[in-house]
Amino acid sequence: MNIVLYPHPKINIGLSIVNRRPDGFHDIETLFYPVDNFKDVLEITESKVFSFNRYGTPYPLKDENAENDLCVKAYRLLERDFNLSPVEIHLYKGIPVGAGIGGGSADAAYTLMALNRLFGLNLSQRDLAGYAAHLGSDCPFFIYDRPMIGRGRGDILVPFDNDTINSLKEDYIVKIVNPGIHISTAKAYSSVSPHPVDIPIEQLLEQPVHQWKNTLTNDFEKPLFEEFPELHRIKEALYDEGALYASMSGSGSAIYGLFKREKK
Repeated sequence: MNIVLYPHPKINIGLSIVNRRPDGFHDIETLFYPVDNFKDVLEITESKVFSFNRYGTPYPLKDENAENDLCVKAYRLLERDFNLSPVEIHLYKGIPVGAGIGGGSADAAYTLMALNRLFGLNLSQRDLAGYAAHLGSDCPFFIYDRPMIGRGRGDILVPFDNDTINSLKEDYIVKIVNPGIHISTAKAYSSVSPHPVDIPIEQLLEQPVHQWKNTLTNDFEKPLFEEFPELHRIKEALYDEGALYASMSGSGSAIYGLFKREKK
């Protein structure tokens, strides 16, 4: 038996760095929003011997050791608790790597979901999100795959929708520009100064999309735009093209724009 799933990325609509935690991580406030501009292909098949194979867009893997891949870590996490049989994992990468849109986290979360189905583990979304939190701060979001307010490290999630957010899928086109600049997450966080949030993001998201330009910001942009001016030029180019809102996603480097969809 095999399971085939298609992990897809997210964008961050607003991203505030609220506090540096004693554990070295940071508390954030953001809206995670799922998009389907890119897709990976994940196939997991029962096998006599465990193996992991990756194709498509290459990405760095520590020591070129498969055990360091998030998909393999996800398998090991469930194997520990459920004594899973061996599998073959095949991952085709179509989502840009190191772009701040969560491609690796999506793969990890989808591996958990695929294994849950393949072996009939009957884990709930809440159970899977608990496992996902061990793999990465934004991994739990991909278990739910719907707009979510993220706080804490990004792992404290609350479903969110309103008329504006609900209109995005039908009324707007999301254009994502990947400049191919790899930005270390650790380096990005070291360049920002945490600050308290004056207005909760839920209130800001009540505004029409065209007003977000003046109120919703990504705290990573200022220092990273200074270091990589090309990123700022891409954002301005999206506004010149007619985007009603443009922003960097996560800690970069992908920049996205929201364009009003023409009615037929």
